Amino acid sequence: MIKIIQNAAGKSSDQLEDWGAVGKPIGDVVSKLRGVTATDTKGGEPDVGIWECTPGKWHRQITKAEFAHFLSGRCTFTAESGQHIEIKAGDSLYFPANSMGVWEIQETVRKVYIIID
Repeated sequence: MIKIIQNAAGKSSDQLEDWGAVGKPIGDVVSKLRGVTATDTKGGEPDVGIWECTPGKWHRQITKAEFAHFLSGRCTFTAESGQHIEIKAGDSLYFPANSMGVWEIQETVRKVYIIID
C-alpha cells in the first residue's frame, strides 16, 4: 500500500511523536527528537519518515546508509574522517553505511529520510 505523510514541512512539532533525547549528547544542551514514520519496519520495509531535532551537539548512532532531504533549520555534521558539512533547508545528502561523526544543530532541523539496509 502507498503511504503518505501530508504536509511534511508544515506540520507543527506537536503533530510529531516525542522520540526523547539523543542517545549520545556532547555538552550540557541535550537535543530532543520528534518524528513520525511512514512505514512498518517490522514488516521488512525500510525506515522512512520525518525527523526533527532541537539544538545541541551529539554523536551520530545510525550505522545503516541514509538519504535525507532537509526541510528546515541549520546544522553541521563533522564526519570521523574530518569532512565538515554545513547543512541548511533545501539541502539533500547521502550517508554511506557506517558514516559516524558529530551532529551540531544550530537551529531546529526537520528532514525527511530513508534508512537503507
